[in-house]
Amino acid sequence: MSMIAAFVMASFTVPEKIGAEPQSMLWLLPLAAAIAVVYKATKLPKITAGNFLKETAILFCSIVVIYTIAALVLFALAWLVIE
Repeated sequence: MSMIAAFVMASFTVPEKIGAEPQSMLWLLPLAAAIAVVYKATKLPKITAGNFLKETAILFCSIVVIYTIAALVLFALAWLVIE
């Protein structure tokens, strides 16, 4: 096995370190985009470029809004418990 192949395989065995700061919420954006694209690709009866992009953008924004609301509610609950 070459050194490069061993390095690539080893990089998948170490989990990504994501902290507990607010900036770590940015890791949810690629996840929300992937969910929106895959969901709309499987649910739209007829896929055209314009319709697909519009529907995917709407779903992506709604997922991000729900993530944000959930994060704010959890933050408020944690603040109430700590105080």
